[in-house]
Amino acid sequence: MKTILSTAATLLALSGTAAFAEGDVEQGEKDFGKCKACHAIVAPDGETIVKGGKTGPNLWGVVGRTAGTQEDFKRYSDEIQQLGEEGFAWTVEEVAAYTPNASEFLEEKLGLDKVRTAMTPQRLKEPADVAAYLAQFGAE
Repeated sequence: MKTILSTAATLLALSGTAAFAEGDVEQGEKDFGKCKACHAIVAPDGETIVKGGKTGPNLWGVVGRTAGTQEDFKRYSDEIQQLGEEGFAWTVEEVAAYTPNASEFLEEKLGLDKVRTAMTPQRLKEPADVAAYLAQFGAE
C-alpha cells in the first residue's frame, strides 16, 4: 500500500503544472502566433522553440516563475516588478487572466488606477489555450 501511495504521489508531482492547464494546447500553439511578435520561447540550453521578438521576455518557464524575474530581460514595468517583489508567481490561470489586458490585470492586482504597459490587449478567443500551451515549456 505504501508503494502504491508513493507511486501515485510521484506521478502527481511529475505531472506538474500541465495537469492544471485547462485549455486546448493545439489551439494555444496557433494563437501564440499573435504573441511571437514580442515574445520568444527559448529553452535554457539555447534551443529555440518559437522564434519571436525581444520586446517582451522569453516565455520559457513563465508558468511558475515569479513576475518580473526573467534573467536577461530588463524592461519590466514598475508594476510587474512590484508584483514579483510581493511574491506573485505566474500560474496557468493568472497567465490566462493577464493576456487579454495586462493593464487592467495589474490595476486589479495592485489596486492602482491607470496602469500603462507595453503589452497591448490581445484579442484571443480563449486565453486559457495560450496559457495551456505555455505551461508545457519549463514545467518541472
